[in-house]
Amino acid sequence: MTTSFDAMWADLEPVGRDPRGGYRRFAWTDADALLRDWFTAEAQRRGLTTAVDRAGNQWAWWGEPSGGTKGVVTGSHLDSVPNGGAFDGPLGVVSAFAAVDLLRSRGHAPARPIGIVNFGDEEGARFGIACAGSRLLTGALPVGRALALTDADGVGLAQALGRLGRPEPAADPEALDRVGTFVELHIEQGRMLTRPVGVATEIWPHGRWRVTLAGEANHAGTTPLDDRRDPMLDLAALITEARAAAAAHDVLATVGKVEVDPNGVNAIPSQVRAWLDCRGADPDAVAAVLADLGRFAPRQESWTAATVFDPALAARLSGLLGDAPLLPTGAGHDAGILAAAGVPTAMLFVRNPTGVSHSPAEFAELADCHTGVVALADVLAELTR
Repeated sequence: MTTSFDAMWADLEPVGRDPRGGYRRFAWTDADALLRDWFTAEAQRRGLTTAVDRAGNQWAWWGEPSGGTKGVVTGSHLDSVPNGGAFDGPLGVVSAFAAVDLLRSRGHAPARPIGIVNFGDEEGARFGIACAGSRLLTGALPVGRALALTDADGVGLAQALGRLGRPEPAADPEALDRVGTFVELHIEQGRMLTRPVGVATEIWPHGRWRVTLAGEANHAGTTPLDDRRDPMLDLAALITEARAAAAAHDVLATVGKVEVDPNGVNAIPSQVRAWLDCRGADPDAVAAVLADLGRFAPRQESWTAATVFDPALAARLSGLLGDAPLLPTGAGHDAGILAAAGVPTAMLFVRNPTGVSHSPAEFAELADCHTGVVALADVLAELTR
């Protein structure tokens, strides 16, 4: 088991490396194509049946869901944020294949099919919608809106999916109906865990908003300060007011992405576009932050309500894993989208000793990763007896 995990992890290590550090594995790009080829090859090496649904997500099946017998599915995603770490997403996919290897080495004969999934564009780094693949699958992302999405180069989501032979993205209720239970293993994105593995209880509500700040382009060397309409000053105000509002309402708010036109050193910008991420345990508190920022006219791009994972399932898995700690998370996941769609869902977290995520410094000890594989295999065995 450890050998198969280590070998797969080594295979993925060079894919999508960014010269500036970390990874740039944006959905449906050349780097993502290599990752998808890797997924297919690993599935075929194990004799698993592969498929791509109408939303562009990859599936591998040990056994075939049919006749009302739904499968137990595990997996995560392979895409990354800009300059992201190695573990967020890929840990869950690699661990899924390694868990199947471990189950087979134990002689486990699953009474229900076991599936492995690689969800597309979970991070939303390319098209701005987090968990785009699972949202499309479940219908949470309307097709009309999906077709209107473009990346920074003006490439549409439909065009990107066309590389997979899926030029018309759509919900896929048939593919979703094959999933009886979903268990996602993921690196912890914080430092709450004191043991190698924990079980998630809920995902905080969270959303993304776009703010457009208008200015007037002019020469940086000839325009008097009093004559300027500089949207960068409005951006500075947005950032500081978002921080103050978040502190006042006990939530988290981040302005993490900015586009400046024309983005010249010696030019006063004509326009700035900024993206605000806001999340917290209390949705009313998140709404209060947006109300405080109302003068900036933030436009909502996505919103995910609080997701409470099946309490009975979480308690069952915690007990199975030796009373593994139960903990909430402020990070969104495909597991949350499936849970909101009515699929019984659970999440396992592998300890992150630094608490750092969405960064090249993201880290998990190899021994903890191996423990996570064993835990996932134990869960899959329990759910497919």
